Amino acid sequence: MSGPRPSSPSPTASVGRAVDSSKSPLQEQQQTRAPAQEKEDGITAISPSNDTTTSRPGPVPGPNPDPDPDLHPSDINASQDPEASLTRLSSGPAYTVFPPSTRKWIVTMITFAGFISPMTANIYFPVLDAVAHDLNVSISKANLTLTTYMIMQAFSPTLYGDFGDAAGRRPAFIISFIVYICANLGLALQKNYAALLVLRMLQSFGSSGSLALCYAVVADVAVSAERGKYMGFVSAGINIGPSLSPVIGGVIGQYLGWHAIFWFCLIYTGVWLVPYVLLVPETCRNVVGNGSTKPQAWWNMTVVDYVKGRRRRRHPGSKEEEEEAKRQAERTRPKLRFPNPFNTLKVVFNPDLGLLISYGTMVYLVFILICATLGTQFADRYGYNQLETGLCYLPYGIGCTVAAVVQGRILDWNYRRLAKKMGMTIDYKRGDDLSKFPIERARLQPVIPILGVGVVATIGYAWALETTTHVAGPLVLLFVVGLCVTGSFSLVNTLVVDLYPEAPATAVAATNLVRCLCGAGATAFIEAMLQKMGVGWTFTFWPLVLVVFSPIIYLLMARGPGWRAQRKARFQRERERREQKERSANEESLESSDNSSASVEKTEEGDGEKRMVDGIFVTEAKKGQGLSS
Repeated sequence: MSGPRPSSPSPTASVGRAVDSSKSPLQEQQQTRAPAQEKEDGITAISPSNDTTTSRPGPVPGPNPDPDPDLHPSDINASQDPEASLTRLSSGPAYTVFPPSTRKWIVTMITFAGFISPMTANIYFPVLDAVAHDLNVSISKANLTLTTYMIMQAFSPTLYGDFGDAAGRRPAFIISFIVYICANLGLALQKNYAALLVLRMLQSFGSSGSLALCYAVVADVAVSAERGKYMGFVSAGINIGPSLSPVIGGVIGQYLGWHAIFWFCLIYTGVWLVPYVLLVPETCRNVVGNGSTKPQAWWNMTVVDYVKGRRRRRHPGSKEEEEEAKRQAERTRPKLRFPNPFNTLKVVFNPDLGLLISYGTMVYLVFILICATLGTQFADRYGYNQLETGLCYLPYGIGCTVAAVVQGRILDWNYRRLAKKMGMTIDYKRGDDLSKFPIERARLQPVIPILGVGVVATIGYAWALETTTHVAGPLVLLFVVGLCVTGSFSLVNTLVVDLYPEAPATAVAATNLVRCLCGAGATAFIEAMLQKMGVGWTFTFWPLVLVVFSPIIYLLMARGPGWRAQRKARFQRERERREQKERSANEESLESSDNSSASVEKTEEGDGEKRMVDGIFVTEAKKGQGLSS
């Protein structure tokens, strides 16, 4: 028996396919479907129309079945058209070739590095009285070493950030901590106030550069979809420093003397530096790309890689391989230049980054002023000694640590939620194109409820101290402040890195510059505020400042993508101009080389050469002959 004969296409359909044969199936689909645009959460989605005609033969003619009402329109489109879902997948090299184990190792080392700068700033608090007594200076002069430390803390990352983006993370980290170790050695041995003041500034210059570099390393190795998790770990190291270091400083100062604090800082950094120099690879994308390009400069290599490279040079391959290796080295070797701190100021003048950094600085002021006054407030109101006062920082530090880990995962969850809502497939291997993704919304949406709880907790902490309630009250509220206020600041820093992927260390340095300068100014007059207004109204004023300026968050979510697109277009134009200049310079170099070759002419006698020297042709004879004109 013969089966059913396949239906032949109609003449009209055949003509239509012949005319449109040059069009892709996706273009055919877009023309025949006449999709309708609809807005949802500020994102444009494509919803298929219920048209009964289609250019593609389907098993069931007629209108499409009713879609699931729980599905987003873009998800419906993706489920009905496999080609549409395939086009969302990006092509190209992987974002990073470092395996997960190596990324975890790098982030672990960077987390411990991030602890150093805030630890150094705050480990000094419990011993200020002892320093003033031993050096025979007033408390105000002892406090001056804190102010100069914070001023240098503001400017140091502007140099290290730009240097790290140009030369690599490894040389920036190594130079930074070598300076820090030398400063700690001097501080441990000095016995006069002038040396203390100068060496504390040098100590700040060495340690503070690591703040910008830590966030930049995360941007090097983590795609946007999982960057929040890694940022959380780094933020845990940075945020636990202000809370744990006063406890360490109080214990060391009470039992070993305040000079021993600097020996502790030296030993901690030296122990960290040894495995970093030996084993942590270079991650700067301007130097090694996604990690597949081998670093050519020795300062970008680990000691292990450098030794292996020396062994390979002792047993070279063919001459062609050696020449190719040399050419590759010249192409990929980073060009060293003196760091330009003005690159940091350029970041601040971007409208979205300027607003984001400004609001992040306000959040920073709330918790740094609490840390700066916590010791004196608990000592005055509860009669605690230095060690007991240092222990009061622990609830705040625990809150900061929990916030850093948990809120990083919240960021990644919100990123996945928005991506699913848009019908976007997350590419964990190559990274996502953020030009069409509302990264501002993904990062700032969690800030609103979390910071709201932090504002309420800060006001409660202020009035718990004002009324001198049982010490458990302000300590519990300190935990919530660390969890919500400090955690919100970490979320803002993550978005700063996302918005400026071209130079993440420079972007974080800009954040550090603004917040440290404002922090130095605020700590200078916070005592006057406490005396005039009292602790209750002082720490009610600062959270209300966050509430008044909170519309900045909504403005960034609404206008941020447009500002980001303008900046990307500007960077593209600047890149094209630089490439055009390089091409012009190369062409001029080739022309001058051709002209130089053309000026050499063979002469008939003596097999000499006629050259142009100072505008005069001279004949240069071979060996044994003179020079004639």
